[in-house]
Amino acid sequence: MLTGPGLVRAPGVYDGLSAHLVRRAGFPVAYLTGAGVAAAGYGLPDIGLVTATEMLARAAVVVEASQVPVIADADTGYGNPIHVVRTVRDLERAGVAAIQLEDQTFPKRCGHLSGKEVVAADDFVRKLHAALEARTRNTVIIARTDALGPHGIDEAIARGRLYAAEGADLIFVEAPRSRDEIKRIAGEIDAPLLFNVVPSGLTPDIGDDELEALGYRLAIYPGALLAPAVVAVTAALSGMGGRDPGEIVGPDGFFGAVGLEEWADLGRRYQEGEVVWP
Repeated sequence: MLTGPGLVRAPGVYDGLSAHLVRRAGFPVAYLTGAGVAAAGYGLPDIGLVTATEMLARAAVVVEASQVPVIADADTGYGNPIHVVRTVRDLERAGVAAIQLEDQTFPKRCGHLSGKEVVAADDFVRKLHAALEARTRNTVIIARTDALGPHGIDEAIARGRLYAAEGADLIFVEAPRSRDEIKRIAGEIDAPLLFNVVPSGLTPDIGDDELEALGYRLAIYPGALLAPAVVAVTAALSGMGGRDPGEIVGPDGFFGAVGLEEWADLGRRYQEGEVVWP
């Protein structure tokens, strides 16, 4: 698919039902969204709380239900390079077609939330090499960098070029903040590129036709199915006499519905040493 004409479009799936619906709608590939699994599967915000075991179980369900190639979000690989080896082996056994790894520190955060930090580029390259050497099939390895937020577009492009040179099959520069940055990424990284479509996120809206013209090869839509499901569920509950929770917009609003602020407060409490032990 990636070597053929046109932009490959992968709707975000998070459970067996969404996977079945993507297949029935005729899409050729599905994206197992970590954010969607965290929120819909476990009632958690996407801040590194979901484990490798939980994501692996969901990957197996989605692969079987969808019957199309599945791109698996594997976050930071769930540890150091040897953890990445096990992650790749387990996801291959589950039947995924592609595995996405990112260079955030652990615990990671949704790419469209503030407060992200990244590891040194060389540290991620070691994880990338582990993934490339661990695969036993034609599994596509996607290297994602979140460096743009904390370090700017120049560092993000430099990392994208480095990861491509080190063997990544697809490069994913997360959360460009402007159309100019979207164009710079496409023009300055000579490798197949992935684009993340997140309405009301940090990245401005851009059409699929323009992405294709710029040379992006794969577009993922993590919230395309879950966001309207949330709207429908809240409307149904209101229609049954429930309270109106208000409009849930963007990543902050979406994760806020599953306790983002409570988890953030807890994190600050422990980080700042406010806990008083009995």
